[in-house]
Amino acid sequence: MILATSDLRTDYEVLGMVRGSCMRATHLGRDIMAELRKLVGGQVNEYADLLKSARDEAIEEMTAEASALGANAIISVRFSTASITTGAAEVIVYGTAVRI
Repeated sequence: MILATSDLRTDYEVLGMVRGSCMRATHLGRDIMAELRKLVGGQVNEYADLLKSARDEAIEEMTAEASALGANAIISVRFSTASITTGAAEVIVYGTAVRI
């Protein structure tokens, strides 16, 4: 599956919008470690890992939806995130499923 944040310079058939989302939360132990890291500075690995796994899962969901439509590419891919509560985030990814 080809994923692109821009349009493709080739002919394609538009199949429709596809999306994926994932809601992830850390557990208490990771929240405590993240708070300690925020005090001393630097990368907060607990939250970075949380967002990376949420992005990966959202992309998998979106590509599965595109595959079900018969697409072999998704163009104009965009991400959006929302903080639902402390230690929990939602990642949404969406784009246009096309068949080249």
